[in-house]
Amino acid sequence: MMSPLALNHWKFKLSFLFTTGISFLIWEGNRYLLFTLRSYFDWFNKPVRKIVVLVLAISFYTIPITALLLVIWYHLFNEGVVNWDQIKTTSLVVMVCVLFITHIYETVFLVREAESEKLKKEQLERARAEAELEALKNQIDPHFIFNSLNTLSHLIGKDAAKAKQFNDNLADVYRYILQNKARELVLLQEELLFLNDYFSLLKIRFEQAVQLHIHIDPVAHDLYLIPPISLQILVENAIKHNEFSDAIPLVITIEMQGEELIIHNQVRKKILRKASSRIGLHNLGERYKLTTSKEISVIESASDFTVSLPILKIA
Repeated sequence: MMSPLALNHWKFKLSFLFTTGISFLIWEGNRYLLFTLRSYFDWFNKPVRKIVVLVLAISFYTIPITALLLVIWYHLFNEGVVNWDQIKTTSLVVMVCVLFITHIYETVFLVREAESEKLKKEQLERARAEAELEALKNQIDPHFIFNSLNTLSHLIGKDAAKAKQFNDNLADVYRYILQNKARELVLLQEELLFLNDYFSLLKIRFEQAVQLHIHIDPVAHDLYLIPPISLQILVENAIKHNEFSDAIPLVITIEMQGEELIIHNQVRKKILRKASSRIGLHNLGERYKLTTSKEISVIESASDFTVSLPILKIA
C-alpha cells in the first residue's frame, strides 16, 4: 500500500505511523473484547457458545474497523483513490492474524485456568483430608479414656496397689497420646515403646492372661515411620473381642515382613452384650488412607485375626 516513490519523505513517515495506529486499534479493541467476554462465558461449561460468540465479536469489530481506517488512509495518502480489492485482501489477512493471536491468547489462558483449578482442587482436597484426619484423631481420646477408666474402676475395688500403679502408667501413656496425636507419622521405635507402656497397663490387670511377642529387628526401629497410636488400637481390639485366661492366654504377635507389620492373634470370640461398632479399626483404616495413601489389610477367619500395616521407610 505504501510506496516511497509515490510519497514524499514526511508523508511516508506519517503513512507508516497511521497504519501502525490501525494495528494498535485492532489489537487493543480485540483485547478488550477478549477480556470482557471472558467474564461472561466459561470454556469449561459452554465451550461451543464461547467459540461462536468470540468469532462473531471479533469479526464484527475487526473487519469494519479495518476497512474504515483503510478507506481513511486512501483519502489521506492516495488522493481519495480507494483500491477496494486491496482493502478486502488486507481485511482478510488482518482477520486471520487476529484469529490466530486470539487462539494463542485463549490457549495460554485455558492452560493457566486449568492449572489454577487443579491447584484449588488440590488445596480443597488437602483441607478436607486434614479436617477428616483431625476428626479421626479426636476420636482416639474418648475411646481410649473410656476403656482405661473402666479398667481403673475395676482395679480400685479389687487391688488398690495395682490401681495406683495403673494410674501412674496411664499418665505416661496418655502423655504420649497428647504429644503425638497432632503428628501424622512417628518413628517405629517411638510407637513400639508406647505399645510396651500400654501393654504394661494390660499386664497389671490381666497378668499372664495376655502376652505380647514382638519380632522386629532393632535395626529397623529407626528406619521406618508409622501413624501414631496404630499398634495400640489393634492390641486393644484383640483384648476387647476375645476370651482369655491364665490357662489359655491371648497371645498377640507382631512381626515385620518386607515393609509391613503383621499383627496376629488367635480368635476366641467374646460374647458381647452389644455388637461392636469396630470404630477403632475403622478409625485406623481411615487415618492410614489419609496419612499415607495406603490401606491396611484385615484377614479374619474362625481361628485367626491378622492385620497388615504398611510402614514407610525413611528416605
